[in-house]
Amino acid sequence: MKIRVGIGYDVHKLQEGLPFCIGGIVIESNIGTLGHSDGDVLIHAIIDSLLGASNLRDIGFQYPDNKQEYKGIDSKILLKDTFSKIKEKGYKIENIDTIICLQSPKISKYIPLMQETLAKILEIETEDITIKATTTEKLGFIGRQEGVASHSVCLISKT
Repeated sequence: MKIRVGIGYDVHKLQEGLPFCIGGIVIESNIGTLGHSDGDVLIHAIIDSLLGASNLRDIGFQYPDNKQEYKGIDSKILLKDTFSKIKEKGYKIENIDTIICLQSPKISKYIPLMQETLAKILEIETEDITIKATTTEKLGFIGRQEGVASHSVCLISKT
């Protein structure tokens, strides 16, 4: 069995009046993520970790932000396409571990729904995708509520 690890990171600016898409769902908030697509930092970090682990470059290479076809796209569509690409190479996902760095709003009550949403797309059990949330103790751009970041690590295998 061949196993590979990938890491991913994404950050997006927060802005009033935009929807807050994260983990494949829209959460209640007066601020949302600004991005070429829907700005879902969690999905973007997961995509980067999966692409890296399977040696398919990165999200910017696969889904460039200068292509009109990706303008405003639902990141779940990109995640599903990424999953197809790694399956074509013969890989399966063993587990994904993520962290969302966000001062506010609090998102812990949304985590189970995010896990269900992502697990369904990736054809894994909800227990195989961990989503954690943390603040930066009001430090930096995240602490000032100017942005949100996410990190992801994945383990994939090929038999």
